[in-house]
Amino acid sequence: MIPSAHVYGHPFQGADSPWLHHQPAHHQTNHVSVAQQQQQQQQQQQQQQQQHQHQHQHQQHQHQHQHPQHQQHQHPYQHQQHLSRMSGNHAAAGALAAAHAAEAGHENISEENRRTMAFIADLLNESTREAALLELSKKREQVPELALILWHSFGVMTSLLQEIISVYTLLNPSQLTAAASNRVCNALALLQCVASHNDTRSLFLNAHIPLYLYPFLNTTSKSRPFEYLRLTSLGVIGALVKNDSSDVINFLLTTEIIPLCLRIMETGSELSKTVAIFIVQKILLDDNGLNYICATYERFYAVGTVLSNMVGQLVESQTARLLKHVVRCFLRLSDNARAREALRQCLPEPLRDATFSSVLRDDAATKRCLAQLLINLSDNVVEPGSQAVNM
Repeated sequence: MIPSAHVYGHPFQGADSPWLHHQPAHHQTNHVSVAQQQQQQQQQQQQQQQQHQHQHQHQQHQHQHQHPQHQQHQHPYQHQQHLSRMSGNHAAAGALAAAHAAEAGHENISEENRRTMAFIADLLNESTREAALLELSKKREQVPELALILWHSFGVMTSLLQEIISVYTLLNPSQLTAAASNRVCNALALLQCVASHNDTRSLFLNAHIPLYLYPFLNTTSKSRPFEYLRLTSLGVIGALVKNDSSDVINFLLTTEIIPLCLRIMETGSELSKTVAIFIVQKILLDDNGLNYICATYERFYAVGTVLSNMVGQLVESQTARLLKHVVRCFLRLSDNARAREALRQCLPEPLRDATFSSVLRDDAATKRCLAQLLINLSDNVVEPGSQAVNM
């Protein structure tokens, strides 16, 4: 908007001043009056200039007083923009400070740990997951807190379970390749790491993650990919029971782990049999586990029959590692009164005679266990009318 004329203190005189127009006919006669008019005009101009300066100063003074109020009543959008700029500046400063803090915090991390964390992040990306699984499975014994990192890192456990579930369709019919078996076994190795750690074991159980492994234990194919898959899956369960936790045993008793292990004890490879019977032994060593197996004749018979069949196989193979677990399982069963009465009738003969003397020559601990077993089975005579395990 153009300011009004009074703001400047004087009007525009280009068209209204008569003395600007020369009048030659009256120039000499009116010389005095013209001089007077010029003098008056100069005085008027000086007065107008003074008035203009005074008004201009007065407006500046008013503008200074009105400016804070103008700022307070600025448009809400402009005010919001101002706040947004302030907020953005604070956010940028905070992000920059966080970045510097992260850099400062990572200064003390070794290069090896940096690579480990990079592999953890790679688990979330399907294109980099396979290589990350391989590298981390190699490092699980080298990084003490790897289990905690795996469990508490966002999305990592989900990625591992996705690897396991993706193999289900290859189990029946048998389409599991060596490459697919190796990949899922690397994921299982990381799960074993989580199952072994004291601070993540209960979390592992509460999530019922062992159940995801049972389809692998239920396979029967004797090909190397399947055998490797079963062995690695057994390793995860073995890591759970290794620390003699009653919570672990109580959880496993609610699942089908015992019949799954019994079948592997009969038909699996030597390594798989060893891990499977180790799991059964750990269950028996727990009081709840022993009572569970001896609660019915069917359970006791299933376990006793598989153990007896293994003794028959060991007569030929003479495998000390398996034999020591078989002896310890029978010894623990003899701690139950009803099972002890049944074992007096069905304990395999090779354990009563000297069949395994050469195998146990250098294994004093197993020889003591076998001697104790025979003592337990011979210390009492079955009284007439007494009942053994319900048959």
